[in-house]
Amino acid sequence: MRSRPLGRTGITVSEIGFGTWGLGGNVGGSIAYGPTEDAESIQALRHAFDKGVTFYDTADLYGFGHSERVLGEALANRRHQIVISTKVGLVDARGTQDFGQTHIRHALESSLKRLQTDYVDVLMLHNPPPDLLRADSEPIALVADLCRQGLCRTWGVSVRSPDDGLAAVRQAGCPIIQVNFNLVDQRARQNALLDLCGEQKVGCVIRTPLCFGFLTGQYAAQADFDPADHRRRWSVEQRQQWADASHAFRAAIAPGQAQTEAQIALRFCLAYASVSTVIPGMLTVAHITENLAASDLGPLSATERCRMEQIYENHTFFVTENRPAQHDVRE
Repeated sequence: MRSRPLGRTGITVSEIGFGTWGLGGNVGGSIAYGPTEDAESIQALRHAFDKGVTFYDTADLYGFGHSERVLGEALANRRHQIVISTKVGLVDARGTQDFGQTHIRHALESSLKRLQTDYVDVLMLHNPPPDLLRADSEPIALVADLCRQGLCRTWGVSVRSPDDGLAAVRQAGCPIIQVNFNLVDQRARQNALLDLCGEQKVGCVIRTPLCFGFLTGQYAAQADFDPADHRRRWSVEQRQQWADASHAFRAAIAPGQAQTEAQIALRFCLAYASVSTVIPGMLTVAHITENLAASDLGPLSATERCRMEQIYENHTFFVTENRPAQHDVRE
């Protein structure tokens, strides 16, 4: 497993991290990828650690704390060998937010208990509105103070959109951002956010690198998703576009290379030097084995990356009614 610097923070992370949204399951009526078994989740987390994964992304929203609880149970005795990032401020799947001081302090305190630790490495504001993306906003001043208190090593913002990412870096001086980016959603490249992160040495955490699993080539538009799986809420037309996309990008890879669609998608994200880590959602040991092999294969070549960018420019991968506001709040 290769490692990369998390921007200018002095923290080094595995270039493939572990996105734990799905580990929250459907606890408390939450929506992710459907029900999960904690024993399987713990096995997956420990296997990932054994294979070199050091970056683990979670949030108090995921399973209303259940994801954090499972992560704490799995890796508490390995705490100083891993980097944990959690988020505060997003209260429910409907988008209700609370970035007040009282809520943030209480949320972090609760997260620390569930994670079985006395600090987190990264504390992120979870999809804050644009008006808070400035250095003098109350929540940003607060998380900086929490860092000074030793409750977190550094802070960041999980942004709703790549344009919000520009504001987080330019106006708020954010040291780390988390943003959507994948083969079918290259807006962070188009608006030069990835370039800005490189120039400013901002840690760049890429979420949805597999577009909710559709870029693995494993899901058909008509798949019978569990009622607690958010993919059931997307239109069949949208799911069809994403399911077809992996084949179009696969065709751009030179023949003879033994790799899966998931590995191609991850290697594309890793082809950008400003990317610190990608955090695919992983639920099983099999997911981990496949995804981590992308690091061994290395990033796509400059030629292959250009082909992927050209395919994106020549296609539309979102149906009109799904064009990203809703998409941006997903993990």
